[in-house]
Amino acid sequence: MGRAHEVRAASMAKTNLAKSKLYSKYGKLIYMEARNGADPTANLKLRALIDKAKKDQVPADVIKRNIEKAKGGTGEAYLDCRYEAYGPSGSTFVIECLTDNSNRTISSLKGYFSKCGCHLGSTGSVTYNYDYVGTIVTKGLDEEAVFEAVAMADIEVLDVATEDDTVVITAKPSDVSAVKDALTAAKADIEIVSDEVSWIAKDYVSLPDEDIEKVQRFMGLLGENDDVSSVYHNIDNLPEEE
Repeated sequence: MGRAHEVRAASMAKTNLAKSKLYSKYGKLIYMEARNGADPTANLKLRALIDKAKKDQVPADVIKRNIEKAKGGTGEAYLDCRYEAYGPSGSTFVIECLTDNSNRTISSLKGYFSKCGCHLGSTGSVTYNYDYVGTIVTKGLDEEAVFEAVAMADIEVLDVATEDDTVVITAKPSDVSAVKDALTAAKADIEIVSDEVSWIAKDYVSLPDEDIEKVQRFMGLLGENDDVSSVYHNIDNLPEEE
């Protein structure tokens, strides 16, 4: 019973850590966007961000607190930073951070690199082999209806594909909001399952078991760092985190 309790406690701690990191990430993003206009009805980017935060079950008080902080002009000034890294056996990483101290952030990352067989690359050394795209996953319209909806709105999408019971639309990052509006105009009760802008590798690699362990350790360290907001990689056999 003691061991089972330890396992449950560790699982709960991991879940709490994940939630705390998620809340911190959204808090920073909402605060930064609210500085450009704290009224969601006028600031459409802020409204979309709030909607996404709610979908990810971020508490209302986290959202409200950071909007109020932006209104008052208090709080930190966060910087968007992107770091590119090489890992073992041809693996690569794109690490996006939102930080109030870039020196602290890069110092932490370099420590992770040295522990896990990775090293920092120069700007563009990794991202040239990735596509920066927006992805919208939706239910309620088939591919033909999606193509018709975006065509009516004069939007050119990069790809539309059916996956299980959803339709996945790939578009330019700047067109994500317009695509969602076009889909909603075509069907008011359409379900937008998810939407995000991300780095997608053009080619993938498979790692041997010993390198998988190194990368899992690296990803774990990144996951515990509040400055790290997103991590993208080109590994096709990395187990999903439980």
